[in-house]
Amino acid sequence: MTDLTNKTASELQVRAATSDDAATILQFITELAIFEKAENEVLTSVELINQTLFSADAKAHALICEKAGEPIGFAVYFYNYSTWLGKYGLYLEDLYVTPAARRTGAGKVIFKALAKIAAANNCGRFEWSVLDWNEPAIKFYQALGAQAKTEWIGYRLTEQQIKALANH
Repeated sequence: MTDLTNKTASELQVRAATSDDAATILQFITELAIFEKAENEVLTSVELINQTLFSADAKAHALICEKAGEPIGFAVYFYNYSTWLGKYGLYLEDLYVTPAARRTGAGKVIFKALAKIAAANNCGRFEWSVLDWNEPAIKFYQALGAQAKTEWIGYRLTEQQIKALANH
């Protein structure tokens, strides 16, 4: 996968990330965590990003958004599965655009690239989560035509809890 967008007048381009982007991705992850008031929760490293996103058995994928050749954002996604649809879905784990590049169309260009990937892979769904206080993101998603899921509550086990349950 190379360029997933048509170059626009503003020179926005989305491309598949490579291992050369690992340090930039870590920087973007850290900036996103600061925005989400969770900087201390970032435990990854360039090495782990290379291992989990760029190894032969990687289960997640990343995109880089560039403006005039400079990285201004990223997205990380993976595939899930809907038993009811009998199809894969695309799950967007993270999307981030640098503050200086917001409101330039970068987010929409990234979403369009992800939608193209989902369509090319016959995905039945394209889903993500957003913090309930992130009003600008919620308004952006609604403008794209996305609908909030109101009947489902997300649950999570941490790595420590997974090990405890597995060994119980």
